[in-house]
Amino acid sequence: MERLTPESVDADPVVQFREWYDHAVAVGVRQAEAMTLATATRDGAVSARTVLLRGFDARGFTFYTNLESAKARHLDANPRAALVFHWREIERQVRVTGPVTRVDADESARYWATRPRGHRLGAWASPQSRPVSADELDARVAAVEARFAGTDPPLPPFWGGLIVGIDELELWQGRTDRLHDRVVYRRTRPGTFIREQLAP
Repeated sequence: MERLTPESVDADPVVQFREWYDHAVAVGVRQAEAMTLATATRDGAVSARTVLLRGFDARGFTFYTNLESAKARHLDANPRAALVFHWREIERQVRVTGPVTRVDADESARYWATRPRGHRLGAWASPQSRPVSADELDARVAAVEARFAGTDPPLPPFWGGLIVGIDELELWQGRTDRLHDRVVYRRTRPGTFIREQLAP
């Protein structure tokens, strides 16, 4: 595998991420879109979970969720996050840190329309991150199915997208003897990044 250096990667971290992501998908990395999302409360209590990447562009990395969930409440209070993509099969990892913003309602609605009907009904039914019994959840699902029988479930007012922007993006590539390659992009101003090699 070619050595990873600041000179070997694209000047644009989004272009470089697309190259790595497309490669991961092409070679069969299982669920390459899975990413660990780390958030923190206003007073610094950290939490992490796996979410799914649903788009990326110059704004950053987009995922969708219940906007009343624990992660969304954290991000309302402390709108910064970290992401990790770990593609074990190809010994590559990408880490991202940056500010978090909400996707506008029109863009969220366009994505919502692509979701399977069952996923949309589940989003309406689940009081995400809040205590609920199995029986109560089943009852909520049944009520939502009845409510939207024969109709297209609309975008809930409490559901939408969040974008993790890029202040830093680190590429990690495994090598023997744990002498791994690491290159980090650091934002210096909007649209401009410096690239540096990091020690393993």
